Amino acid sequence: MTARFRPEIAARLLVGAGLAVFAWPALAQVYRCDSPNGVPVYQGTPNGANCHPIDLQPLTTIPAPRLPPAKAAGTASAARASPEAFPKVDGAAQRARDGDRRRILEDELKKEQQRLGELKAEYKGGEPDRQGNERNYQKYLDRVARLEEDIARTESNIASLRRELGTIRE
Repeated sequence: MTARFRPEIAARLLVGAGLAVFAWPALAQVYRCDSPNGVPVYQGTPNGANCHPIDLQPLTTIPAPRLPPAKAAGTASAARASPEAFPKVDGAAQRARDGDRRRILEDELKKEQQRLGELKAEYKGGEPDRQGNERNYQKYLDRVARLEEDIARTESNIASLRRELGTIRE
């Protein structure tokens, strides 16, 4: 008996093969195997020692929300504009607030500068006086390191306060 080409069977086979190719990723199996050094290995084939198939639940995906369309104006000033319900402050009140802020920052700056002077006086250029409870030399070194850290932190605070003072409107 000779085989005849039958187009309807060929079409069914092609459709079936196509469906199998597209459905294969959904049917893929993941195996947990032990490597020779005992570390678990996850792979798509059961090649290795002590392989077990893992049941994986399908992943849930949630699309990101759509962004509102951009306004027609499209200018940078429109992006920075305050919302209508945002409270407005009159100029005199804002100048008073800025003055209070400047005064508070200047007071903090004076305190930090005074503290820096005290720390540097105690530090004495890296050789502070030893105290009575520092018979152990390591305690002395720890205090010197703490003083260095305090000086660096205070200098950083002073720089930050000066930067902040520079941002206040006149």
